[in-house]
Amino acid sequence: MDARLLEILVCPLCKGPLDYLKDEQELVCKADRLAYPVRDGIPVMLEEEARSLSAEEVDALRK
Repeated sequence: MDARLLEILVCPLCKGPLDYLKDEQELVCKADRLAYPVRDGIPVMLEEEARSLSAEEVDALRK
């Protein structure tokens, strides 16, 4: 994932910051508890494509 792209991408719902999880190939919005997939290097920033995160998953990311 291009670092310059990561700097400008925000959550489409809350406009908050996203964390890139390289191993999972996901962009995570902790505020909305959503993980957006990255397919073939392209972020899929659609709410209906996002995976909901449990409270435990979000807590683990904050550590």
